Order: sequence, then structure tokens, then C-alpha cells
Amino acid sequence: MIQTPYYLIDKSKLQINMEKIARLRELSGAKALLALKCFATWGVFDFMADYMDGTTSSSLNEVRLGRERFGKETHAYSVAYADHEIDEVVSHADKIIFNSISQLTRFSDQSSGIIRGLRLNPGVSSSTFDLADPARPFSRLGEWDLKKVEPVMEMISGFMIHNNCENGDFALFDRMLGDIEQKFGPLLKKAEWVSLGGGIHFTGADYPLEQFAERLKRFSGEYDVQVYLEPGEASITKSTTLEVTVLDTLYNGKNLAIVDSSIEAHMLDLLIYRESAKIEPNTGGHRTMICGKSCLAGDIFGEFDFPAEVKIGDRISVQDAAGYTMVKKNWFNGVQMPSIAIRELDGSIRTVREFDYADFEHSLS
Repeated sequence: MIQTPYYLIDKSKLQINMEKIARLRELSGAKALLALKCFATWGVFDFMADYMDGTTSSSLNEVRLGRERFGKETHAYSVAYADHEIDEVVSHADKIIFNSISQLTRFSDQSSGIIRGLRLNPGVSSSTFDLADPARPFSRLGEWDLKKVEPVMEMISGFMIHNNCENGDFALFDRMLGDIEQKFGPLLKKAEWVSLGGGIHFTGADYPLEQFAERLKRFSGEYDVQVYLEPGEASITKSTTLEVTVLDTLYNGKNLAIVDSSIEAHMLDLLIYRESAKIEPNTGGHRTMICGKSCLAGDIFGEFDFPAEVKIGDRISVQDAAGYTMVKKNWFNGVQMPSIAIRELDGSIRTVREFDYADFEHSLS
């Protein structure tokens, strides 16, 4: 058995998402780019590349990783590029999407050899959490004013519009796309391509994939543009677990179990958004709070129901541990970094990455 903690990517579960993405591409004509900000574990990129068109990034490091490890079409985006990195970004990208007119004009010479785009902010989003709302008041994410964009249209050929966030509601997506068309229609008519970003949970079990495809196809035809999507969570949802072991149990008014992992270090996105982890089936008569081993008082995975008393040495699988999780893992408290393992389609499991003290030491100075 592999020593816990470790992330386990199950290719058979990943394939379910990949096949839905491939089906959407076929029905709609849209292209799908993996959003590396959500998931960048390149050990499965060769598998995903059979179903997707390339990658999109949020930094120099991500665009380089996309080019070198995924291949295919490589989009570069960043909220802001620095002078010392722009040339290398351009060297790795097929398209570069600027967040502002200021950055577009500042780096016009360096980016003149590749396709350029601009991020638009429609002022509406599906987010219910201010921290993740790209259309929040005073947002820095993209240009809002159509009149300011029109004079630079000769410098760009397309747009990126990312305003969905954990949106599993097709009707809401449809309404917001209508808002985008109403606000930016004149600009869209002049574009050759439009990326509608990520945050759309179209690989969910009950999502109306055919309706979604028809809407994308209609949008593409109306404006004569190539549509791109940037699925992150939709690409890898429910594909990965964090495997942990119970190290100790306590009772302090509630049953507590401490595991050899940490939400602060290994599932940081849950801590940031104050969400509970997922453990299945979460049924039974033994309710227990699963706690991380770091010194952070709030290092709690959540409270769950188990069919039997949780004991030292028990193994627990924390579900949905890929999106915005593996990319955020860190060395807080020096807690052992989870290894990365892959379950192949034939059921065999192989470890593809292990971390040791040298990795911890070298992450500092």
C-alpha cells in the first residue's frame, strides 16, 4: 500500500468528464482548453489531450507548462505581465489575452507576432461569494467600457469573457450570455473568436449538455466566431481523492479523529471558502469530526457519519480533491506533502510523484 497522505487520480472517473467534453465539442463546434489555474497535474495531460484542444493559463509558469507538457493550442492570460517576462510568455503561446487596454498597448510590439485578445468584464456573474466574483464592484478583471475598446480593435482578434463560477444552472448561463450579447454585441461582431471562460459545470450529472451545445452553436453562428471554453473543475470533478490515515482519536464533547493531512496544506480552497470536505457515503451512527494535523485551530475537514467507530489506523478517502486543491498544496507546518498516484484504466495504481525533506528545504531559502 502507498504511504498516506496521497492524491489518487482515477482515470476511469476522469474519462467520464473527458467524454462529456468531447461530446460537447462535437455538438457545438466549441473548443475546450484545460484551465491550469484549477488543475495542473501534468501526469495525466497525455490522457486529457486526446479529448481537449489545449490549455489556458494565468501566469508565465502555467503557459510554459501548457506548452511543454500538454501541447496543442496554448493560450496565455494574466491579470498583469511584467516587463521581464513578456517575451518568454509570447514564446510559449499561440494566443495572448491581455487583461487591460493598458497592457495591450504597452506590450504591443512584443506580442505582434501572435494572436492577441482582450478580456471583457460584462458586469454580471454567477458567483454568490464576493471573493470569487469577477464582476464585484471595482473589479480589476477585464475592460468594462465598450467605447474604450473600440479604438483598439485593430490590435486584437478576439475576447475572453469569464463570468461563470460554479455555475450548474443552464438557464442562468443563458441569461448572462444574453446580457453579454446585449452589452458587447458590436464588439463581438468584429471578433474572430470568443472564449467564454470556465466555471460552467456542464459535466455534471443532470446538466442539459445538448441545450448548452445548441446555445454555444447559436452564439458562434450569430457572431461568426470560434467559441472557446476553459473548463477547469468541469474537467476533473469527482476524479480524485485525498487518501489519509487516522493518527489519533479524542473526545472533547465530540468524537474527533486526527489524520496525517491538513486542510490548510492540502485542501486550501475548502478553508478559503469555508466549505466542508466530502467523504462518501457519509452515513452511519458514528458521527466524527475529521481534523488535520497542523497547529491551525480551524484545520478541520468537517463532521461526517461513519458506519463504525473511527479508530487509529483507519484509512479515509476525501472526495473531489483535484480542482483548486493540488495546485494550492503547500508546506505549512512542514506537514508531509501528499504523493501523487494514478489509477489506470485497468485498475492498477502507480505512484508518479513523491515529496521529501529536500523538497521542503528547497521551497525556502
